[in-house]
Amino acid sequence: PEAHIRANDDTWRHGIDTTHEKRILRKLDWHILPLVSLLYLLSFLDRSNIGNARVAGMVTDLHLVGLQYNTAAAVFFILYCAAEIPSNILLKLLRPSRWIPSIMVAWGIVMTLMSLVHSFEGLVIARVFLGLTEAGLFPGVTFYLSMWYKRTEQSRRVAIFFSAATVAGAFGGILAYAIEKLDGKANLHGWAWIFLIEGLITVVVAAFAFWYMYDYPSTATFLTPDEREFVIERLKHDSTDLATHYDRKFVFQALKDWKCWMMVFVYMGILIPVYAFSLFIPTIINELGYKASTAQLLSTPPYIAGCFFTVLVGIYSDKLKLRGPFVLGCATVAIAGYSVLYATPQGHPGVSYAGTVIAACGTFPSIAVVLAWAGGNAGGDVKRGVALAMTIGIANLGGVCSSFIYRTKDAPRFHIGHGTVIGCLLLAVVLTCAAMVTYSRLNKQKEVQCRREGIDHSHAPKFREMADASPLFRYTI
Repeated sequence: PEAHIRANDDTWRHGIDTTHEKRILRKLDWHILPLVSLLYLLSFLDRSNIGNARVAGMVTDLHLVGLQYNTAAAVFFILYCAAEIPSNILLKLLRPSRWIPSIMVAWGIVMTLMSLVHSFEGLVIARVFLGLTEAGLFPGVTFYLSMWYKRTEQSRRVAIFFSAATVAGAFGGILAYAIEKLDGKANLHGWAWIFLIEGLITVVVAAFAFWYMYDYPSTATFLTPDEREFVIERLKHDSTDLATHYDRKFVFQALKDWKCWMMVFVYMGILIPVYAFSLFIPTIINELGYKASTAQLLSTPPYIAGCFFTVLVGIYSDKLKLRGPFVLGCATVAIAGYSVLYATPQGHPGVSYAGTVIAACGTFPSIAVVLAWAGGNAGGDVKRGVALAMTIGIANLGGVCSSFIYRTKDAPRFHIGHGTVIGCLLLAVVLTCAAMVTYSRLNKQKEVQCRREGIDHSHAPKFREMADASPLFRYTI
């Protein structure tokens, strides 16, 4: 039998006790996380497989010279960044189960057709359209998860979802190693087969996603009516009943909020190292003296280590209800890893390889924590959606930078690349400290205001459209 409602302030629980609540959360996890993680795995695989294609001979076959490979990697981010805010607004206006699989079909088709490019110009055009079609997935799913889970539950879920990127990196190296063996079949190079097969897999999975993706808690068929009502009410209670409807003013609340912009640059400081790692790790390992096929396989262990720590850090970040200290810790580990890469003299590939593993253990876990921090500290559905799209979209301009910092002429030491990454991580450290101080100060001001004016949760409707400026809203540190 269900527990009785114990107090008036617990009426929103509809008689559901904490044991039943945990059971409901497990239901949400099993019905939501596996699918969105698979979608992001394919997204990250499709955007970063150009790094595997490079090692597989694409540069030679397409006669790429100078910075042409870097340019092809960079143009992905132009429309990718521009499309993210509109995409999250469309996700709010349309059904997630229609919007997300649709963009997935689009990028799967583009990825498949990349196998047919025969020139630098064709590769650039394909990468531009791949960026446009992939733009909505990562900010969309991050926003989507915030519609199902409380703020203190989001870090571990974003971590599990984002860990698919590290799995993609590990799986991508192994898959590329296997697919390369098709070189010459059907008059296609091995790198073209990488694009073709991975693109077709994306299209097939997208077709299933149309039928297996759930929209919102209010329409979730795997929950009972009482459970649906409980999930809706616990989210309202967590957000102090802030607005969930669309209004243009909520978009501008995010665009004008300097705290949202601060999180954009924290995320950019972390994201540049992540993209640089994904795009160039096979090349870096290859330049350490390992042959191409071995470099594909050796790119796998750093990703596996990154995956483990991404989930671990996400779990403890939620458990302790802290974000900033974990970002600082992870960034420090990443700086240590890149310092090893920077300082190790030529002729010590084992030490340098250890540096890449340490760097992965610091860079990848930070991503999920920063996104949970940025989304959780933006109040109201629309402001949160726009804030996440800003954070992910604008920070992804850093992907352009990451595409150019590892230059062929700097091999095998790549001092400029490693040094730039360390600088970006230091930027993230400084801004994270500033964010922690800011959020702590604002929380204290709100507590004083609530005591002075006698404000409690019963006043929530009055502040419904104030977003996180509401005196009842508390920022996560």
